[in-house]
Amino acid sequence: MRLLFYILNNPELLDEVLEVFLEMGLKGATVVDSVGMGRILSQDVPIFAGLRLFLPSSTPGNKTILTLVHEDIVDELIKEIERACDASLDQPGTGIAFTIPVDKVYGLATLDLE
Repeated sequence: MRLLFYILNNPELLDEVLEVFLEMGLKGATVVDSVGMGRILSQDVPIFAGLRLFLPSSTPGNKTILTLVHEDIVDELIKEIERACDASLDQPGTGIAFTIPVDKVYGLATLDLE
């Protein structure tokens, strides 16, 4: 079992990403409003205001999505997310995805870690 973190740089695509999750059989996810460090520095710290020139034009915030995924579908899930967002995660400014291993889960009685 893996915990997938997906930082979606275009919050307007959230519905499409969650639809992919449902199509792939994922039963739940947590969505958190988030802001990247570069955005905060360029907007809120005057000495770094010049960073605005180097940031790709984007929305002021992101959506960070966390979900538990069986290890054998991670690669396919990422491909489907990229398809739904019409962008490769290899392109700058599209988002970031990574997983970490999960060996125990509490509070999800129906989740099978095997």
